[in-house]
Amino acid sequence: MSKLLARTGYAREQSSSQLEGIWEQVVPETLREKSRATTIKRGLLEVLVTHSALVQEMSFHKRKVIEQLTQLIPQAAISDIRCRVSADVGEPRP
Repeated sequence: MSKLLARTGYAREQSSSQLEGIWEQVVPETLREKSRATTIKRGLLEVLVTHSALVQEMSFHKRKVIEQLTQLIPQAAISDIRCRVSADVGEPRP
């Protein structure tokens, strides 16, 4: 059963929605609706933001956000955050 779930992407989708929920808890309110955590690969959390000024703002909050994420999901071993500008941040995920 776990192999089937892995093949269909259900586990990935589940962890993605969990990550989004945790992101909402730790990100500053000014960034909440303008950013979305997407994936964690080798300790690097990728975050989509609505415009380039938010990349700079996120850099001010990065250390504190990483500390909070480490407390909430230590198994992810997040050591850095990379922001990328994307127009579809505010839109609901399919």
